[in-house]
Amino acid sequence: MQYLLLIYEGEKRFANLNKADLTAEMGEYRAFGKEFASAIQGGNALQPTSAATTVRVRDGKRLTTDGPFAETKEQLGGYYLVEAKDLDAAIAMAAQIPGARVGSVEVRPIQKFS
Repeated sequence: MQYLLLIYEGEKRFANLNKADLTAEMGEYRAFGKEFASAIQGGNALQPTSAATTVRVRDGKRLTTDGPFAETKEQLGGYYLVEAKDLDAAIAMAAQIPGARVGSVEVRPIQKFS
């Protein structure tokens, strides 16, 4: 079954990492990618929320807003699309994502429509 592992953390923390800490953390992400390479079907880091645009349609009219929809302490920073045998396996995988130590990782099953 497919799961989306959504990585949330404070983007200011990530932006303020010194070079050594950033290099170390990126190394951890690369190690995670190698360990779970057979399960990972896709994934990316996201640009900061300042680069985001929120789109809504109300009464047939498109409305756009710069940035995220809501003020939050943690922002969606990236994701992995993974194949796991069950929810427990996906949760175990999510717990090994470096961002889980400073933020949170939401595990969402992918819904299939026939």
